[in-house]
Amino acid sequence: MTDPNAIQPSELDQLPDRDPEETAEWQASLDAVTKAAGPHRAAYLMRRTLERAEGAGIALPKLLETDYVNSIPTSAEPAVPGDEALEQRITAWNRWNAAAMVTRGSKYGVGGHIATFASAAWLYETGFNHFFKGKEADGSGDQLYIQGHASPGIYARAFLDGRLNEEQLDNFRREAGGNGLPSYPHPRRLPWLWEFPTVSMGLGPLSAIYQARFNRYLANRGIKDTAGSHVWAFLGDGEMDEPESTAALALAAREELDNLTFVINCNLQRLDGPVRANFKIVQELEAQFRGAGWNVVKTLWGTAWDELFQLDTTGALVRRLRQVPDAQIQTYQTRDAAYIRQDFFGGDPALVEMAKLLSDDKILECFHLSRGGHEARKVFAAYKAAVEHKGAPTVILAQTVKGHTLGEGFASKNANHQMKKLSVDEFKNMRDLLELPIKDSDFVDGVVPYGHPGADSPEVRYLQERRAALGGPAPARRVHPVAPLPAPAEKAFASFDKGSGAQNVATTMAFVRLVKDLVRDKETGKRWVPIVPDEARTFGMESLFPSLGIYSPKGQTYEPVDRDQLMYYKEAKNGQILNEGITEAGSMADFIAASTSYATHGEAMIPFYIFYSMFGWQRTADQMWQLGDQLGRGFLVGATAGRTTLTGEGLQHADGHSPVIAATNPAALSYDPAFAYEVATIVKDGLRRMYGEAAPGEDQNVFYYLTVYNEPMPQPAKPSVQGVDEGIVKGLYRFNTAESAGITPPANAPRIQLLGSGTAIHWALKAQRLLAEEWGVAADVWSATSWSELRRDALEADEALLRGEERVPFVQQALQGADGPVLAVSDYMRQVPDQIAQWVEQDWSSLGADGFGLSDTREAARRHFGVDAESIVVAALAQLAKRGEVKAAAVKEAREKYGL
Repeated sequence: MTDPNAIQPSELDQLPDRDPEETAEWQASLDAVTKAAGPHRAAYLMRRTLERAEGAGIALPKLLETDYVNSIPTSAEPAVPGDEALEQRITAWNRWNAAAMVTRGSKYGVGGHIATFASAAWLYETGFNHFFKGKEADGSGDQLYIQGHASPGIYARAFLDGRLNEEQLDNFRREAGGNGLPSYPHPRRLPWLWEFPTVSMGLGPLSAIYQARFNRYLANRGIKDTAGSHVWAFLGDGEMDEPESTAALALAAREELDNLTFVINCNLQRLDGPVRANFKIVQELEAQFRGAGWNVVKTLWGTAWDELFQLDTTGALVRRLRQVPDAQIQTYQTRDAAYIRQDFFGGDPALVEMAKLLSDDKILECFHLSRGGHEARKVFAAYKAAVEHKGAPTVILAQTVKGHTLGEGFASKNANHQMKKLSVDEFKNMRDLLELPIKDSDFVDGVVPYGHPGADSPEVRYLQERRAALGGPAPARRVHPVAPLPAPAEKAFASFDKGSGAQNVATTMAFVRLVKDLVRDKETGKRWVPIVPDEARTFGMESLFPSLGIYSPKGQTYEPVDRDQLMYYKEAKNGQILNEGITEAGSMADFIAASTSYATHGEAMIPFYIFYSMFGWQRTADQMWQLGDQLGRGFLVGATAGRTTLTGEGLQHADGHSPVIAATNPAALSYDPAFAYEVATIVKDGLRRMYGEAAPGEDQNVFYYLTVYNEPMPQPAKPSVQGVDEGIVKGLYRFNTAESAGITPPANAPRIQLLGSGTAIHWALKAQRLLAEEWGVAADVWSATSWSELRRDALEADEALLRGEERVPFVQQALQGADGPVLAVSDYMRQVPDQIAQWVEQDWSSLGADGFGLSDTREAARRHFGVDAESIVVAALAQLAKRGEVKAAAVKEAREKYGL
């Protein structure tokens, strides 16, 4: 029978053999080894040969999977500098206080996680003592993405360091009193400690990659020397199932981000049970990362295993470790020596003989306790190898036991992620295991005490000395006092005030033109970070390619096909544009890194990320929330916005709801500008608020979302009436009245107020004329630049009223005295304008594009949704008919006249 995996003659024909005789000798040697020593020995030799070839730089496909053993043998491990005994005691205190904090909080029912940090304690402690650079030395320090469920351990270390007190630990997950600790890493909740929110799984690894990449971007553009910064991302093996976790692995390898290290805590468990019950997650991850081009370091077994590997003269032990699935490794953790002898060693004669040389205590030490991730020496060796490796990012696969040191009731139990407390007896057993000087009498009324060796103890002095040597406390977030960025020249904004005359201009193009002017500003131009996911030409941004350049750490190693054209495709090492390819998630990760650079690096950058509005909030809203958590600043631009503006694209491209999703984010200031001058005014105010002199009480830690359209329309001049700029920023102003529009309605004509946003204002303007000319109705047209900002202001007014303060919402101030009912319309679902309905004193009604989109012309789509000018006329007449101001028959007549 033919081996299906064998190389077929037709394949060999494609590879000319210059020395068939030498080839035959190599093949004969392999056959001889297989016959004499067995296929396992032959496979071993082939793996070692491939590893040697890879190390020598010979161009061969990478070996994707290695044996289930440590990458760094014990004999090659460097000595750990410092005092290992003191580090052991520091780690013991941290383990204790992390478990005590969650247990004490359990009486309030607020939850918490114990087992994750218990498994990862040495992964953090080794880094804090020897690798993680703080922010008080030169440069920006390291960026630490802490695994969310390990936060109690980080709080415990900050308590030992004197940065937190017992009251704060007791308020873990209870923040309402003002002196509590957030459940997970949250910069918005504890901004002096946490830099990066990570508990929404998968976003941490994705953001870490783009943070490392952005560090290089800053350096290559000459803005900040980031050579001393290293990005460390601490992840769970179960977390790696999230698609975002591995979405950008190839980018990190392609751009040779050796300033990045992933540390994956492979405790083989996710929330409900084993990560890969019938398989091996470590081997799977190794192949995945190696295939993507990463350097992989496996730290699996502790020193207790050294004796077993020395006895493994036949390779039987290594073979068996490769065979045993993860769920069985977990089972060994909970079973006695007799079971392990039978199940693990009993199936191979060579292993049976090996087991005879091992005591029960030795077997239990290896299978219950000894994991690479639990030993400082093993972890130190892996970290040192990672920071010294050049030309590729490194992933460390560290095997641990979930719930390590918490006792038999926790270790490797499927349910340990949901277990929130230890009993007093379990704490006493843990105390004895960790050899902590805590007395039985310290457990008052059954409450577990916190432990602290004293502010002047050897442990605390050592901890603080190590952090001082590494540049200060970590993790830490610092916003260095910097002067506000100077405002760009007024000319860039004022040029939009006069309108476009007879020329039709889409607001997308107006925004791009504005940015083109702003990036030329001598003071702030270099700080703009244009981000686009492979749609620059769609948005008319190709003119920026030759002037700004597309960032590439390799520069441009080829001659572009359009080199002879004015707007040729230009990549550059110091390029300003981040063109990410087709990845909205990657683009958002870029935006987050750039938008928080003011804190991470002390360098304020102004990112704008422009995207198909349908593929922004709908696809990456979780990252927008992450952006708000991380206190990011910048401009998100949803281009080709609206449900009816994309002719022919259909429902998958028709955005009728992004402002609804944006309104749910407290950090998002969402605008739907109708005209070019509104775009300019909003951007100008956004620059002032986020980067300049914010007004008293204004939160600078916000970001702007602007919807802009691809529908070319005449751009009017800014009305020269008082309060227009204020209205644009706050969300509403009167664009015109029937009279100022040059329409002369009959005397005492019924009047209605038409509120429109974005492209819908053009339908309202047409309806204004139809109402006057064909139905004798006077209509005033208002531009509602931000429904959500009007709502936010109104909610704040309501809150003020509860405090006994009188405050009138801006929407009521603006509409005060306006005659007639109000009819609101937008290119979005009615829920968007209806946000403000309860604060409008006039009779209210709205129109919107509810439901799915469809492929057709703009006119047909608008008629389908009932938002075109004629539909607005009918809806306006219906409102007036209810009030008795027009005859009811007029509604039916209009409906028939317009074919509705």
